[in-house]
Amino acid sequence: MSVTDVASAWAARGLAQGLRWLTGPSLSVLIFHRVRPQPDALFPIEIDAARFDRLMAAVARAYEVQPLAQAAQSLRQGQVTGKLRGRPLAITFDDGYADNEEIALPILRRHGLSATFYVSTGFLDGGRMWNDTIIECLRGTQRKTLDLAALGLGVLECDSLAQRRQAISRVIGVLKYRDLQQREEALALLLDVAGRPQLPTNLMLRREQVLSLHRAGMEIGAHTVNHPILTSLSDAQARSELAEGRDELQQITEAPVRTLAYPNGGPDRDYDARHVAMARELGFEAAVTTATGVSRLGDDLFELPRFTPWETALPRWLLSLAMNQKTTGFKRASPLTVPRPTGA
Repeated sequence: MSVTDVASAWAARGLAQGLRWLTGPSLSVLIFHRVRPQPDALFPIEIDAARFDRLMAAVARAYEVQPLAQAAQSLRQGQVTGKLRGRPLAITFDDGYADNEEIALPILRRHGLSATFYVSTGFLDGGRMWNDTIIECLRGTQRKTLDLAALGLGVLECDSLAQRRQAISRVIGVLKYRDLQQREEALALLLDVAGRPQLPTNLMLRREQVLSLHRAGMEIGAHTVNHPILTSLSDAQARSELAEGRDELQQITEAPVRTLAYPNGGPDRDYDARHVAMARELGFEAAVTTATGVSRLGDDLFELPRFTPWETALPRWLLSLAMNQKTTGFKRASPLTVPRPTGA
């Protein structure tokens, strides 16, 4: 870590402390997905090992890092005492990529940090998430144009990296809110149109890697089985996704799974009050969203916001993270008043 990086980290620590005095105590939660071994030409702003190492070195100096369940417990206790000590921050990873254990874990351990890994169990041991099928299909196709009129997308240009990025974004945007069967049918069509390029089968964690994370002192959290948009499911289907994903992770680790990340995580769009109620009834202690902001004393522990800056320069990344302390997370207009889910 360079002298400039160290100075930036200490400056961020001071700014975070100053904002704490002005805005009150709060919990910041970072959200990551992958940590690639090298920069990816197709997605150059995504996190790679060298950049993640710099970020974690700075975070270790500027914040007091806790697993999400511990941080939520601190918030719960703070609601009683009226106090939340220090500059708490939790690091979270969604989905369950193999590079979380292979690349992120050694970096976290080097800096003495803990993190919470939210794993969708349906993709363990060689599975592949639907969005990665799209990404790797469009990365690997040898064709310069793809006729996807059948998906309502017309003809997509794929002759350059920029065109492929744009095509990936458009296809993911169209398929994200389709049900699982419709999505699988669309993916099969995409593969045929793209000439069936060879796709990787090692992107996601294996069960022994989940256990490795747990044994290294990391927290394992639930992220459903198939990563569905919960609002697209019946109550019974949604409850099954939440419970079965948790139960399988508990079998792997032989330890309680205490927290949950809602798939996609947008309040009311991707999950709603029914699913918050389900999480409580299933015995989770807290749940995280993808709404931006920080959590404060008195906030609902089952709709905790998360935020990770996209700036590539470390000083600007740290500044953005510190300034996020001024942002209030998603709040429901009224207390939960929903029927008990079917089968509860």
